[in-house]
Amino acid sequence: MHVAKLCLPAVAALAFSVPAMAQQMPGGTPSVDDQVDQLDEMVDLDEGQKAEMSNLLTQMQDKISGKEQEAQQLQQQLGEQVQPDYDEAAIRADAERLGDLTAEMTADSIILQSQIEGVFTQEQREQLDEAMAQRQEQMQQQMQEQMQQQQQGG
Repeated sequence: MHVAKLCLPAVAALAFSVPAMAQQMPGGTPSVDDQVDQLDEMVDLDEGQKAEMSNLLTQMQDKISGKEQEAQQLQQQLGEQVQPDYDEAAIRADAERLGDLTAEMTADSIILQSQIEGVFTQEQREQLDEAMAQRQEQMQQQMQEQMQQQQQGG
């Protein structure tokens, strides 16, 4: 179970944050194939696993993209409703729908993570566990270095 706790955030980060960051960069979102290739580099997937990962990621992207767009629209609408003559009912309705969308996307994410977890072998889970532990350690070191630099410079 310890492996699963560390593995799930790694898969979630790969499945969701990489495309989100890529949308901000020139060139757009990496393809499902690129995402599968990244996983393959991390844990050496076999052909069946690659096909299953590709299918899962494609289904999730299709499911999530419409919800993300709707959530962005709702956030924009809510921002536009900040005015002296506000409509409380409309604000509450939009906020409730935004909450529902967030809950749906969270559930979809957990389901995808669970499905992806089922595709990995025990050895691959261990590889991900090790990679995530190294990544977390590197991030902590970077944060400590940044804090030291700020303290020295400030």
